[in-house]
Amino acid sequence: MPDTHAGGDGPRIPSLVALGGGHGLSATLRAARLVADDVTAVVTVADDGGSSGRLRRELDILPPGDLRMALCALAGRDDHHELLTRLFQHRYGGSGALAGHAVGNLVFAGLWEMLGDPLEALEVVGELLGVTGRVLPMSPVGLDIAAEVVGLEADPRVVRTIVGQVAVATTPGQVRRVRLIPDDPPAADGVVEAIERADAVVLGPGSWFTSVIPNVLVPAIADALARTSARKILVLNLAPQPGETAGFSAERHLHVLRQHAQDVEVDVVLVDPRMQLSATERDHLERAAAGLGARVLTAEVARTAADGTMRAVHDPALLAAALAAARAGTDA
Repeated sequence: MPDTHAGGDGPRIPSLVALGGGHGLSATLRAARLVADDVTAVVTVADDGGSSGRLRRELDILPPGDLRMALCALAGRDDHHELLTRLFQHRYGGSGALAGHAVGNLVFAGLWEMLGDPLEALEVVGELLGVTGRVLPMSPVGLDIAAEVVGLEADPRVVRTIVGQVAVATTPGQVRRVRLIPDDPPAADGVVEAIERADAVVLGPGSWFTSVIPNVLVPAIADALARTSARKILVLNLAPQPGETAGFSAERHLHVLRQHAQDVEVDVVLVDPRMQLSATERDHLERAAAGLGARVLTAEVARTAADGTMRAVHDPALLAAALAAARAGTDA
């Protein structure tokens, strides 16, 4: 479904901040640009796999992959900028030194080396792509994720610590808790200010332990989320994620967020009515949402398959309308 004109006739959001990483954040940004006059993406910087991990280790830079995806989600929609966006997303094939690298990752790395400042490099890339809005890293330093995991030993009570975004995302065990290394990282310039002045702040969807939770583990960001007057909207994943949250109920996602962020309240939890929740599961979800200070807003936000069933992919226009309704305090 095209996303160029949706959201124009409904309520607008003056300023929206979206926090996360990867495909989940990209989905939010493609929706946000349809209903928000000003969009800021705050991107996790803990990726240690693939092209991002290689560049991070070789050049000592922030992992560029999630930053690139956020920039591309907000890029201009004219033919020129769409071609550049496709170029930035293109990965080299073959088996040589460049194999697997995304072109945009290499451009970001080169600009950072030339300019000496990742934020300035992001601004230049944003200008090249005709980005509407701003993309900021969560922190100016690259972070690692450490997770307490059970189920990796014969004794299910044994807790092991595994380190690294890829290791956490693909563990066959069950993640109980995550932390950042270093454990008290600063927020990048502009992040706190964007959250404080926002009219809406969106968390999720995305990899819960490696994209969503890390944001609330940066002390300055957690403080800003607790302090802001913005409407805080939590977008639940449409299906459990293999590895990280396999077997998690919708309710469990909220309990995990509360466990990691005692002082962060949420106003709205956004749920697609086609998610397979029994009446009991729905009751548990509403109680868990109330524990975060939130109400559950039911709205269709997913694409529909040819057979009429829900696909576990967010539709930009539908999600945009739901975000606007959530900010306005109405039903979508």
